[in-house]
Amino acid sequence: MPTQTLRYAYFPGCVAQGACRELYQSTGLLAQALGIELIELKKAACCGSGTYKEDSQLLEDAVNARNIALAESLNLPLLTHCSTCQGVLGHVDERLKEAQEGDPDYLAQVNGFLAKEHCSPYRGTTEVKHLLWALVGDYGLDALEERVTRQLSGLRCAAFYGCYLLRAQKSIPFDNPFQPESMEKVFQTVGATPVEYPGRTQCCGWPLSSYAPQESFKMAGKHLQDAIAAGADCLVTPCPLCHLNLDSRQPEVEKVIGKTLKLPVLHLSQLVALALGIEPKQLGLERHVVSTQPVLQKLGFIN
Repeated sequence: MPTQTLRYAYFPGCVAQGACRELYQSTGLLAQALGIELIELKKAACCGSGTYKEDSQLLEDAVNARNIALAESLNLPLLTHCSTCQGVLGHVDERLKEAQEGDPDYLAQVNGFLAKEHCSPYRGTTEVKHLLWALVGDYGLDALEERVTRQLSGLRCAAFYGCYLLRAQKSIPFDNPFQPESMEKVFQTVGATPVEYPGRTQCCGWPLSSYAPQESFKMAGKHLQDAIAAGADCLVTPCPLCHLNLDSRQPEVEKVIGKTLKLPVLHLSQLVALALGIEPKQLGLERHVVSTQPVLQKLGFIN
């Protein structure tokens, strides 16, 4: 285990507190099992999932500077379990840190909006970190392996990184944005078998779903079919928006592509928590649209 208790300012985001409540649930249980302390940022606002900048870059920066400043006021890194939140918050953090050096007037403008709301200014003193990076980089895979009480042997897991986690920022820790391995390493650490397939680093189609659903569902369908063809028992994603398109909308995807899929899609926190001995009923696995029973059967939880 890490020599000191890991503490984070926790930014759960909005989807995990609504449509994907099981992600919020499983992240809390996972952190508790690992001895990680999460201090939830109750006053944080939605990151905007990339939509604010369509109206105004300044709007996106001001809203998320405030979110980051809330973590800075606790002298803690900001932790999110959503790839989209990581992409938006991480990119804003990069941009504002660059503004400290190259465009202080712009940063002063951003902080002016925060001052009007009686918020602490953005200081650029912390970092934005996805749960995956925290597990791999801060907690460490060796320490994680020590906490595994139930090897997920025989389960073939296909990672779905998506796009925001890997390419929204100029640099990411602990991985290669074009040939990532961190999720596969986590799978191996908990005893599961990683499955490679072409679409694991591509967009799930969610950003298109509101105005071009057919195209969105075709994209999701291709990734799901490729994972099935590669022998995956399940898809595992670090993003609730990807989860919505790949799991919640899988019945609609099936209608568009004219094929039956029924591929379970797990949140990263759910998969790891299973290996730590947390029972499926505690992790909200029954909330998924596509039944997770085949996964639980393969792991011996049910007959």
